[in-house]
Amino acid sequence: MDEKNIVLIGMPGVGKSTVGVILAKQIGFQFIDSDLIIQKQEERLLREIIEQEGVDGFIAVENRVNATLQAERSVIATGGSVVYGLEAMRHLKAIGRIIYLKLPYAALEKRLGNLQGRGVVLRAGQTLRDLYDERTPLYEKYADLIIDEENLDIEQTLQTILNDILI
Repeated sequence: MDEKNIVLIGMPGVGKSTVGVILAKQIGFQFIDSDLIIQKQEERLLREIIEQEGVDGFIAVENRVNATLQAERSVIATGGSVVYGLEAMRHLKAIGRIIYLKLPYAALEKRLGNLQGRGVVLRAGQTLRDLYDERTPLYEKYADLIIDEENLDIEQTLQTILNDILI
């Protein structure tokens, strides 16, 4: 198996953290949640950063933290907006294999429910649909592997990743 990190990207609610923790256990890697690293470094919750710095300020913080993330033999779950950070994505691609966990819009909408409590980076007047349409091409651009989770449960998503990385 490749010793590179595995970086999970995708919209909020697709299961990056859930899948990431289980995957890390199964392959003996560390698990890193980049949102928690941001909160620790900033000593603020994500939603506080967004409230205080605005969307662009948050994206700048997220980009800086992810662009300097040091990790080896780790599964890294990123925040959904990480793909807005060019430096972050270059760095993550250099240190790991990027796997995009993709859900169709309707399934994502059902799963997410209320966005306010999730710390989702939405600009004024922006809908979840707008965000989905804006981010999908970015996720696809950076992904080394795209996993369509539409009819997969967590176990099947994990198995698909394992089949890919254990080759």
